[in-house]
Amino acid sequence: MDFVIVGPEVPLSLGVVDALREAGICAYGPLRAAAQLEASKVFCKDFLHRHQIPTAAYATFTDLSAAQQYVRTCQYPVVVKASGLAAGKGVVICEAQTEAESALNAMMADKIFGDSGAEVVIEEFLQGDEASLMVIVCDDKFVCLPVSQDHKRIGEADTGLNTGGMGAYAPAAVVDADLQRWIEKHIIQPTLAGFAKDKLEFRGTLFIGLMVHQGIAKVLEFNVRFGDPECQVLLPLLAVDPVGLLYDCARGCLQPEDVRLKSGYAAIVVLAAQGYPEKYRQGDAIVLPDAVPDGVSIIHAGTKVDDQGVLRTAGGRVLGVVGMAETLQDALGKAYTVCEQIQWEGKYYRRDIGWRQLRATQA
Repeated sequence: MDFVIVGPEVPLSLGVVDALREAGICAYGPLRAAAQLEASKVFCKDFLHRHQIPTAAYATFTDLSAAQQYVRTCQYPVVVKASGLAAGKGVVICEAQTEAESALNAMMADKIFGDSGAEVVIEEFLQGDEASLMVIVCDDKFVCLPVSQDHKRIGEADTGLNTGGMGAYAPAAVVDADLQRWIEKHIIQPTLAGFAKDKLEFRGTLFIGLMVHQGIAKVLEFNVRFGDPECQVLLPLLAVDPVGLLYDCARGCLQPEDVRLKSGYAAIVVLAAQGYPEKYRQGDAIVLPDAVPDGVSIIHAGTKVDDQGVLRTAGGRVLGVVGMAETLQDALGKAYTVCEQIQWEGKYYRRDIGWRQLRATQA
């Protein structure tokens, strides 16, 4: 192989880029030391605090009784997070002390996330609108992709359990041009300076989870790879070859001024299996449309083809339907038209992707 783009967080945290580099293979993604920013929420929060990057106030614990004592003194709501990797599901928003104690017991005593819950972060709950900003980072150079907004909850109007993401769109108006410049000055540039100071080499995607409130942004978390489903609406908006862009970054040759974006919007609607994100059905036969219109793509996430050649469900999030158009409403309209045409027993999807931005533009 000549070039490897590492997608998932687990191999990054285990040092796959280090190993590939040692074998003389060019790879896109941070080295193991920098991948701790996602693999350990404690490491990430300490990095943010050390380099004075705006984030929520927090405390960390490895002792259950000390953590239980701490949540008796908190103002609510608070957020309890398993420090280690938990496939996007190790975060619990607690409205009361009893909920916080229950979350701590589940993570630290019952070990529902295994060793990932041995250490926890308890932090203040931030009000506002969430947004995702993915940044192609090449040492001291960077390129911001359009701001996107994910829909984590399973239910419409952002209700119910957290998922790996039920849909996303970009660009998201929650970050305007002025706030974008503020984020670059107060979050991105101090982060890159922190990498240099801490000797963390970073050539990959820095995924910044943001909370935006009254014109100010704070960091909720860092991930160190493209996020799902946001990636599926960001790469189509690139007007340059994404593989070439990532290859240049991995070699230390990124030229931010050469990166161009398309006009318009992209939106993805995730089709899930009945019961997701808890126990869900598998093995249902999927019927896809014979053709899809221009500006629409169907992305497979949890599917398989059986011995008879029948496409079947094989995961919680099964398919993603991406629509692209000059307006967000039209991009969503294209995606939802194809969502309706795809059939299997137990199909579920949210019908309100983009609702915040659509409501704001219609007000």
